[in-house]
Amino acid sequence: MGDPILILSSFVCFCLLLVLFRFLDRFWWTPVYIQYRLGSQGIKGPSYKFIHGNTKEMLKMVLPHVYTWMNNYGKNHLSWRGGEPQLLITEPELIKEVLNNRDGLYLKASLPFYFMKLMGNGLATSEGEQWVKHQKLINPAFQGENLEKMIPEMIVSVELMLQSWKKYQAKEIEVSEEFRLLATDIISRTAFGSNYLEGKTIFDMMTQYSNIIRRNIFKPRFPCLREEKVKLGDIDCYAYHDVDENKRILVQDLIDECKTFYIAGQETINSLLSWTVLLLAIHTDWQDKAREEVIELFGHQNPHPNDLSKLHTISRIINEALRLYPPTVAFISRSEREVRLGKFILPANIQLFISNLVVHRDPGIWGDDAHLFKPERFSGEVAKATSNNVAAYFPFGIGPRTCVGFNFATVGAKIVLIMILQRYRFTFSPTYVHSPVINFLLVPQHGIQVILHSLQSDEGPS
Repeated sequence: MGDPILILSSFVCFCLLLVLFRFLDRFWWTPVYIQYRLGSQGIKGPSYKFIHGNTKEMLKMVLPHVYTWMNNYGKNHLSWRGGEPQLLITEPELIKEVLNNRDGLYLKASLPFYFMKLMGNGLATSEGEQWVKHQKLINPAFQGENLEKMIPEMIVSVELMLQSWKKYQAKEIEVSEEFRLLATDIISRTAFGSNYLEGKTIFDMMTQYSNIIRRNIFKPRFPCLREEKVKLGDIDCYAYHDVDENKRILVQDLIDECKTFYIAGQETINSLLSWTVLLLAIHTDWQDKAREEVIELFGHQNPHPNDLSKLHTISRIINEALRLYPPTVAFISRSEREVRLGKFILPANIQLFISNLVVHRDPGIWGDDAHLFKPERFSGEVAKATSNNVAAYFPFGIGPRTCVGFNFATVGAKIVLIMILQRYRFTFSPTYVHSPVINFLLVPQHGIQVILHSLQSDEGPS
C-alpha cells in the first residue's frame, strides 16, 4: 500500500489541475475559439478580455457600448459579459427568426438565482411545458371583458393619487415615484380585489427584495442573501400557510404568477407613464392635442371602457413613447445547440442580444429623425408605420413570448393620462436631469420633475 500522504497529495493536485483546466476552458480557450469561429464568418467585435470580457464598458450607461461597437464592428457583432459570448443582432429578418421560433432552438438566457427567487417560475421565466401551461392560464386575464373589469379599480387608484396632487398645484412634483406607488396600488386592487390590503402587504415585501437586488445586481457576491431569505421567506410562509401537499403545486403556480404580475406590471406601467409624461411636458403642443381629444370624448367625466379605442391621439403618443423609451430595452436568448441563423452558423450556448431600443432608433428604418418625438409616425396602424415589418417595432416583444400584459399596461396608461389631462397642464421643470438607466427596465435615474398647473376647481371629474 502506498504512502497515504503521497496519495492524498496526488489527489489534491489532480483536483486542482482539473479546476484549473475547467477555469481556463471557460474563461480563455472557449472564448478564443468562439471569437475565432465567428470572426471567420465576418462577425467582428471588441477583443475578449480575460475573465471580465467587455463588462466594464457595458455598465456605464444605457447601452453605450452597443452604439460604439456598431460603428466600429457592424450591426451584428460579438461582445463578452465575463466569459459569456453575446452576439448583438439588429437585422429585422434575423430578429424575427429568433423571436418567432417555436422549435426550441432559442431559449431564454439563464437568469441569476436571486432573480429567479424574486420572480419565481412564472410566465416570464419558465420554459417548455411549464411555460405553455402558464401562458394558457394567464393570457385570458388580460383580454376583453376581464381587462374591462379591472378599469374601475384603476380609476379608484388614480383618483386617490390625484387627491394627493392638490398640494402640488403650481409646484414641482417628481412623477416617477408617484407612478410607482400608483402602479403598486392598481396591481394590488386588480389582483386581490376585496383582499387589497393583504395583497399590498405581500407586494410591499417584494418591493423591498427587488430593491435589494437592484443594489447588488452587478456584484459578483451577494451579501444581502440573509436579508433576502427573511423577506422572501415571509412571503412564502404567508402563501403556504395551511396548504396541503396535494394543492401546493397549484398554489405555487399562483404565487409565481402574482410575483411576475407585480414586478413586471409595476415596473412597466411606471416606466411607460414616466417617459410619456416627460415627453408631453416637453412637447406641450401634443399635450394640448391629447387634452382636446380627452375633453371631446369624456368631458370631465371619468373614462368609460367603450370609448378607449377612440383615443387616436393618445394612442399615437403612447406608441411613440414606447418607440423611444421601451420599458424592456433588450431581449436575450441563447442557442440551445449549434444552429444556422441567416447566413451564420452559431455554436451552442451563445447569447443573442436583441435590442428593440437600437432597432426603434435606427435611421435606416425610421428615417433621419428617428431620435425625435413625432407621434404622427403612427397616424395609421402600427403596421403602416413600420411598412409591415413586425421586427421594426416591438416594445413588448414579438412571437410566442410577447408580453401578455401589454394590454393591461397600455390601457392603464390611457386611464391615468386621461384623468391627469382633465385636471392638469404640466410643464418641464428646469431641475430635471436626463439620465435614463437600466434598472430591470428603462427608468429615469434622477426621477422626472414637472410643474403642475391646475385647470379646474376642486370638484374634478366624476
